[in-house]
Amino acid sequence: MDNTRVYKMSLAGVYPHYVQKAEKKGRTKEEVDAIIFWLTGYNKKTLQQQIDTKVDFETFFAQAPQLNPNVSKITGVICGYRVEEIEDKLMQKIRYLDKLIDELAKGKTMEKILRK
Repeated sequence: MDNTRVYKMSLAGVYPHYVQKAEKKGRTKEEVDAIIFWLTGYNKKTLQQQIDTKVDFETFFAQAPQLNPNVSKITGVICGYRVEEIEDKLMQKIRYLDKLIDELAKGKTMEKILRK
């Protein structure tokens, strides 16, 4: 499968959809940000820089300060694929983020989403 199109998608283009999905279910932008911070190691300032410069997902994850060591605890199905079985490491990171945002929108507690 050619995932180039997904890799080249701008974080700035997708981020508002993450926030909108969360807010439609009564969650907040701050919770979306907390998930991204937890997963990638970015902080408020560095995440905003990534959004402002319209980096693509490939660059976003390549420049991530530190992928959370607990990502292996993220399991389940997203877009028809089990996230723990995705062999392409970049696509797996993108789907981890999708899965966490999905869990937020489905009402899971932040403690469970952040695998505490």
